[in-house]
Amino acid sequence: MPSTPSPQQPVPADPSEGGADGTSAAPSAAVPERATVSSKRLVLWVAVLAALVILVDQATKIWAVAKLEGEPTIELLGRWLHLTFIRNEGAALGIGSGYTWILTIVVTVVVVFILRSMRKIGSRGWAVALGLLLGGALGNLIDRIFRAPGVAQGHVVDFIGYGDLFIGNVADIAVVGAAVMIAILSIQGIGIDGQRHSGEGEAAPAAADQTEAAPEKSDAADGPDAPSTRTVS
Repeated sequence: MPSTPSPQQPVPADPSEGGADGTSAAPSAAVPERATVSSKRLVLWVAVLAALVILVDQATKIWAVAKLEGEPTIELLGRWLHLTFIRNEGAALGIGSGYTWILTIVVTVVVVFILRSMRKIGSRGWAVALGLLLGGALGNLIDRIFRAPGVAQGHVVDFIGYGDLFIGNVADIAVVGAAVMIAILSIQGIGIDGQRHSGEGEAAPAAADQTEAAPEKSDAADGPDAPSTRTVS
């Protein structure tokens, strides 16, 4: 007698192909992975930009020492922009003269803070700002550590004059640019983690999730168990 075919047992759904169990597990595993890759890429941006700022800053300082030290002022745009060589023991505008070692400690603390902040970076704008700030801080810190008169007391090489206001260098330009970018990002409410925060302190994606959840309630109301109304004539 021909054998009666046995009923086939249901095959469990493969989580990798989606389904009731697969659709919820796959995205949750993918999101942290994408976030990690993006964070690593942004940290690389910070490091590369900082290295570029240091390279340009130190190269221009070497040129200034060789070509401008002991020479008269060279006007580029009249008195508004000129090349004037000085060795600055203080900060910008001559602030902190005589306290070079204190400025060295302050800059070192700033560098450590930037390096710690890089771990939670999630914004391209913040990556650029931190890269400029880190490069500028390290550019002047190198002068304070390795230039005369001694370690932690070295004088910073400045040679770019802005009218009668102050004389700076490439590292100073990077720091000012970073300050402007940080101010703009803060005004826009963009945190270092890349989240845009509202005035109430809640991140924008959280509000978006609530908006997306609203249609589900309306869909549930249209289900088979939803009460129906009939018009009786």
